Amino acid sequence: MPVTNKKKIVLWSLWLLVVPVGLFLIQEAFSAPEANKWNLLAYALFFIITCLMPMKINGASAYLVQWATIAVFLKYGILAEIVFSQLMVLIVTLRSRTSEPLSFRIPFNSLMFFTASVLAGLAFFAAGGNIGSLDLVHITLYGFIFQFTSFFANQLILYFYDKFTGANPKFLSIDMIWDLSITLLVFPYALAIYIAESYIGIPALLFLGIPFFIMSAIMKMYNSSEKINVDLKKAAEIGHQLAGRLSTDEVLDQFVFQVADLFKADYAYVVDYRDNQLQMLRMFENGELLTNSVPPIRYNKGIGGKVVTTNMPVIYDRKSVWKDMVTGHLPIDSESIMATPIARNNKTEGVLLLGSRHKYAFNRHQLQIMDILSTYFAVSLEKAGYVQRAIAISERCGLTKLYNYRYLDAKLEKSMEKVNTGELDTLSLVMMDIDRFKGINDQYGHQSGNDILIQLARIIEEEVGQEGTVARYGGEEFVVLLPNYGKDLALLFAETLRKRIESHAFQIINDLDHERSMLDVHITLSIGVSTAPDDSDDGMALIRNADRALYIGAKQAGRNKVAAYAK
Repeated sequence: MPVTNKKKIVLWSLWLLVVPVGLFLIQEAFSAPEANKWNLLAYALFFIITCLMPMKINGASAYLVQWATIAVFLKYGILAEIVFSQLMVLIVTLRSRTSEPLSFRIPFNSLMFFTASVLAGLAFFAAGGNIGSLDLVHITLYGFIFQFTSFFANQLILYFYDKFTGANPKFLSIDMIWDLSITLLVFPYALAIYIAESYIGIPALLFLGIPFFIMSAIMKMYNSSEKINVDLKKAAEIGHQLAGRLSTDEVLDQFVFQVADLFKADYAYVVDYRDNQLQMLRMFENGELLTNSVPPIRYNKGIGGKVVTTNMPVIYDRKSVWKDMVTGHLPIDSESIMATPIARNNKTEGVLLLGSRHKYAFNRHQLQIMDILSTYFAVSLEKAGYVQRAIAISERCGLTKLYNYRYLDAKLEKSMEKVNTGELDTLSLVMMDIDRFKGINDQYGHQSGNDILIQLARIIEEEVGQEGTVARYGGEEFVVLLPNYGKDLALLFAETLRKRIESHAFQIINDLDHERSMLDVHITLSIGVSTAPDDSDDGMALIRNADRALYIGAKQAGRNKVAAYAK
């Protein structure tokens, strides 16, 4: 649920009515014991350091301040505990990274902890607890009542707030169990620091606090290294998956999908850098690939331009930092941005840019992971390019760039299997041959003949489009496979193509002329058509039938004709 200005006004108004007034009433109702200002200052310093050194529990920051707040309550009473809790709210809220604005979180958290403190204090006094007692049974029993009430008051407030905002929460959630576990773990330490400080003074805070802070620092470093190791393992898995992709499109699609998932990004873009321009290659937004609709921009413009010109990764935690810099496509609700160069052989060839709707969504160590992934990506893209070129060489005719006989043979076999299993209703094969092509070579030269073959290949491709497969069968012969084309439809296609070729002027250079003049040459085609399963249920037989129709039904009948195979 979005935080509107109206909600902020209502919340701050409620805060003014509750917290300042509540503090005044508590001061009047509950007399606080005399406090040594140096001890109180030591508690405050100890408390602030605790707020600044959270521990990572279950992937979230846990502020173990209860052992200080309980000790302060047991020694100085409810007013002091509320002041310490409000100080904690301010520090933690300012340090935490969420999408909600501070102008909402500060009054909300302040009200929540103030309410919990008041309820816990009242429960403590109602049960018979006394401030300043050093009886172990007394402080254990009534201190637990205080802490238990404070914990459940906080949980209930959060639960009902989530229900109010439509989040459909569970009261006994994993987070709640973790919070309860931490509360029970910290409670004995809170009693220990209270008793120790009461007997030996400020040194107790040092004896108990220094090991705690050291342990917090070690746990923080451990969790950080664990997170990096997990991300590195995932990055390696992504690298292996990319290495298995055999086309550049597959590599690009897999890369943006996997990277967006790894970094929990709402948006992921791969930008190509060439010819002094940045061109969008892939756009991945809200879990799906989008068709590129972003025009190229100058290489030094926008966030991508900064990455290219400096060859350095960047990370921005909130929109206010980068909003004046962006020139390309970024959704209006973007907040956090992370971008890194994609380099190969020490040369920047593109940019990987990730975006999130949340502030502070990315961590600094993730830049290193992104750099590793970008290297995997560049190598996989290069490899896929080599594979595609190798496949093209093995499957394509070097002159016309059409598929060759090897590819046609495999394609025909697979297509006939589909016909025989019923996956295809019909399959037509159209074979064509240029009439009197030897005379063209003899009159104008073989290179001129090659020019005609190339131009003819492009015309056939235009006529076929996405409806079928075009291959050069050999010499001046071409074959078209047309799935789900019956014989009548295949004959109509062949006749349309024959008429177009008959009227088309092929431009060639007369290599046998001293002036090498440009000429317009006209050619004709003889075409044979055979259809499965009517004419055959075997691929080679289908070719032979079309070849027979071409030579007997078209060539011998005068050329420049279309003929269908007849049994």
